[in-house]
Amino acid sequence: MDKELSAISSIGVIAGYLGITAFPVIYHVLKELNLLNSDVGRFALSTALIGDTIGMGSILAFEAERQGQIRTENAVWFMLSAIVLVTLLLSCVRPAMLWINSKTPEGKPVDQSFIVAILLGIFMMGFITDMFGIAIVNGPLWLGLVVPDGPGLGATMVHRSKTFMNEFLMPFSFILVGQYVDFFALGASEWKSLKPLFFMVLTGYLAKFFVTWMAALYWRMPFRDGLTFSLIMSLRGQVELILFVHLMDKKVINVPSFTLLVLMTIVLTATFTPLVSIIYDPTRPYILNQRRNIQHNPQGVELRIVLCIFDTENMNGLLHLLDRTNPTSTTTVSVSSLRLIQLAGRATPLFFDHAKQEVPPIYQWTHTINVLASFQHIRREFMKIQFFTAVAPKQSMFQNICELALEQEASLIILPFMNRGFYQHGTRRTSNSQVLNHAPCSIAILVDKCIVAAVGNSTRHSRNRFAVLFLGGADAREALVYADRMVENQDVSLTVIRFLSYNNVGDNEREKKLDDGIVTWFWVKNETNTRVVYREVVVRNGEETIGAIHDMNDGDYDLLIVGRKRGINPAILTGLSAWSESDELGIIGDYVSSKDFDGTASVLVVQQQVLRG
Repeated sequence: MDKELSAISSIGVIAGYLGITAFPVIYHVLKELNLLNSDVGRFALSTALIGDTIGMGSILAFEAERQGQIRTENAVWFMLSAIVLVTLLLSCVRPAMLWINSKTPEGKPVDQSFIVAILLGIFMMGFITDMFGIAIVNGPLWLGLVVPDGPGLGATMVHRSKTFMNEFLMPFSFILVGQYVDFFALGASEWKSLKPLFFMVLTGYLAKFFVTWMAALYWRMPFRDGLTFSLIMSLRGQVELILFVHLMDKKVINVPSFTLLVLMTIVLTATFTPLVSIIYDPTRPYILNQRRNIQHNPQGVELRIVLCIFDTENMNGLLHLLDRTNPTSTTTVSVSSLRLIQLAGRATPLFFDHAKQEVPPIYQWTHTINVLASFQHIRREFMKIQFFTAVAPKQSMFQNICELALEQEASLIILPFMNRGFYQHGTRRTSNSQVLNHAPCSIAILVDKCIVAAVGNSTRHSRNRFAVLFLGGADAREALVYADRMVENQDVSLTVIRFLSYNNVGDNEREKKLDDGIVTWFWVKNETNTRVVYREVVVRNGEETIGAIHDMNDGDYDLLIVGRKRGINPAILTGLSAWSESDELGIIGDYVSSKDFDGTASVLVVQQQVLRG
């Protein structure tokens, strides 16, 4: 082993590199695999953050020891310089950042001069730390840590610097690493000079992997989750490459050793990253084999609903829908209101239970909470509302929704229709479509096409006119049962139109029997109810189905309720699939919610729970 590498300080730095997983590395891998909001992802981020804090202190101590090898006073001045710099950041720079945040009006961009000053401060911090003998990367890192997270300054800094960093600076940093890599020098080196470093690094990798896995199993983490956690904590990335460059600058390692470390890092990460995505499925906990839907919710048992709020635009429609869900003394309703906020200006997702945690001011939604609390007061003991806030990336918001539905044992998730999507691996997705694919219960998507009547008072009619377009299948049956609950309210009149295939062409016998059973149950229950109308229409194809829907539409309905798509006889939809724009609403739901359909009726698209266990 080289003399420089065999020094205690050098071995300490290598040991620190082997034992610590850098937070920025874990964050970017988890973001790419869409695991930031998963249980294992959150645990890995927290562990990496703790490890980075300890590791940063350890590396500073070893750097000080290395400085002290020349003169003892050098180590003292090194530590004093680091302490003074950190104190300056906390006592002066951090308050200045908070002042900038407080002076910026909500929803307005941060003044450009402040952004420029902070970006210049990054270069200044790099210069100062390098002058003090501290690794140059520490200065910008420490400055970034004192920037307030969340919307405002943190989000603005990310937005302004992200493209420049990722598209310009990062490629140059990898070019810098590539300049030091020399496979010819590696091949020309004697194996005995590289063998100690190779086995030290290999032993470190294996020891960390198995010790982390054993520790996870000891604390009774599930086998698969523990294995995934161990794989994640073993990953390496750009931070380690920068550390190797720093070790080269300090002449701790030579070119062959540098090339060996880079090669081992690439092999490890290239092997472990795909294994994580293969072994771990964050949606596995949502797979249930027990029924959680409205149809099988026992009579007299509380109906539990998760109400998702992305913004305040649809609050009036959502409140009206909750009111028409008809909470009574015999059929009480428990609502978990979840406010979803896009993650910006910080790395880790957040989740708040308002009954147990205080929500930071930047994530509060007091006005909406007051509206829901007033609504709860009107319904008194028949409805209970709990409040939650989730701050997460768009790609993983569905995990917060599904986890809350799972924990609350909800039978229904209510989502507003949001046509704003995102691209993941080249495919356009929406949060609603992800919930539809993974939810542990039934889902209802509300397309609010009009300003509906205020809660408890209708300005359009003496009562609300609802209609169910029953095209058959599990989703249609769930929609009919939900509508049956609504029509128990004396202010609701309901028209049910059942579409049947001519000569039973294309019918699935099992689905047909289930449809007959639920329709018979509904009609027997409401036969004497003058507010309920039931009709059947026989159609041959999709064109006749659309025609029948047009014939029943008099432009005076308040709400159209339709099953999404599961179990519908394809014969009655023939020729319509090419015209559908939104798969999450289904073919008929997409049509009646489009601008081509006359009237101002809102649309409720229902999907019954899909049993996946």
